[in-house]
Amino acid sequence: MAMNQLKLLTATSAGKALVSSFTHSKNPSLETRFLNMAFKNPVGLGAGFDKNAKYLNELEALGFGFVEIGTVTPLAQDGNPQPRLFRLPADKALINRMGFNNEGADVITERLRLWREKKAGSNEKYPLIIGGNIGKNKVTPNEDAWKDYATCFNKLHHYVDYFVVNVSSPNTPGLRELQEKESLRKIIWNLAMINNGKAVAKPILLKIAPDLTQSQIDDVIELAAEVKLDGLVICNTTIDRNGLNTPVAEQEKIGAGGLSGKPVRAKSTGIIEYVHKQTGGGIPIIGSGGIFTGVDAKEKMAAGASLVQVWTGFIYQGPGIVKQICDSL
Repeated sequence: MAMNQLKLLTATSAGKALVSSFTHSKNPSLETRFLNMAFKNPVGLGAGFDKNAKYLNELEALGFGFVEIGTVTPLAQDGNPQPRLFRLPADKALINRMGFNNEGADVITERLRLWREKKAGSNEKYPLIIGGNIGKNKVTPNEDAWKDYATCFNKLHHYVDYFVVNVSSPNTPGLRELQEKESLRKIIWNLAMINNGKAVAKPILLKIAPDLTQSQIDDVIELAAEVKLDGLVICNTTIDRNGLNTPVAEQEKIGAGGLSGKPVRAKSTGIIEYVHKQTGGGIPIIGSGGIFTGVDAKEKMAAGASLVQVWTGFIYQGPGIVKQICDSL
């Protein structure tokens, strides 16, 4: 079902209830506490789907416990040339090189403001948790990247429940260089200072790539403790193409981009397990990467994740994925 069709269907309370009856698991045992927030269930939608916060009502009707919007950049940008999203059915995977296409922080902030305004007074027991995934504009040099993150943070702060700093997309030139310890320190320290000056501080998480070396992961763990980072999202897409069933000629025709879906599952779970063990569970984790079923979600949670995010699984499994996973949990 296309999101615009879903929007029409959920435009009325009766339509929303009809969709929920097929897609929403409402077992109270699914309630999850994470970073002092109450989630109706631990299954969320990762960033990159609802980039501009246009489909929050529809995604809530599908049963998601939380939705991460973005990646949001200070200025609107078109992203990379199309085509830029490709299916690899033989691998239950996607390759994307979207390039942070979004309408910019001002437009998205206003849309969130209006959405919050309409939701005010609804007295829902479990309001939809919204994460703000933030990044830098392509034209911003890395030495000034911290300013872009600060701009997005300030604009979105009142309207999202938590933040995710995205320095791990492979589709913005040079972005992954910001995962180096000193660059990260500058970005996160600055956000922490801004956060401390707000009336209500919002949790700040970092999204990391699955392609980090062990020493780079150790640096992230050390930095997380130093700057009191609230958590990690593990992990983003990979540039590794080893072991795919899709023919090499087809991969070469597609070209560069981040690979997501089933091929990332084991690598993501391994990093979650490593971070969890190294920190004694001291860093809260949202697990992402190759989650299609309840079994996949349980694997991430057993490794140390408190919440899980789907994206590619949502594309392949369809709108019932949240209910399927929640029923399994």
